[in-house]
Amino acid sequence: MVRLEGELSIYRAGELKQLLLDALNACNDLQIDLGGITEIDSAGVQLLLLAKNEALRCGKTFSMSRHSLAVIELLELYNLSPWFGDVLVIPAREVRAL
Repeated sequence: MVRLEGELSIYRAGELKQLLLDALNACNDLQIDLGGITEIDSAGVQLLLLAKNEALRCGKTFSMSRHSLAVIELLELYNLSPWFGDVLVIPAREVRAL
């Protein structure tokens, strides 16, 4: 499992790209914990898409867990949850109300 924290943004894209690819090369089942993500932008989404595509290409499993509110909002905005195979039980708008 890889636990990501802080920004998943263009400012960290190079560093996180290598981290994700190295983690994927080291295992057959990569799970990414997104609970510590405070901010995500389109570059962050691209990193997640890259990791998912690379896993599919190599016949490996890729999953994400503990989505932070920032991640949930962006995945909903781009309607990417079904593509990633994530089950987001509580929509972001309801999480904000808690």
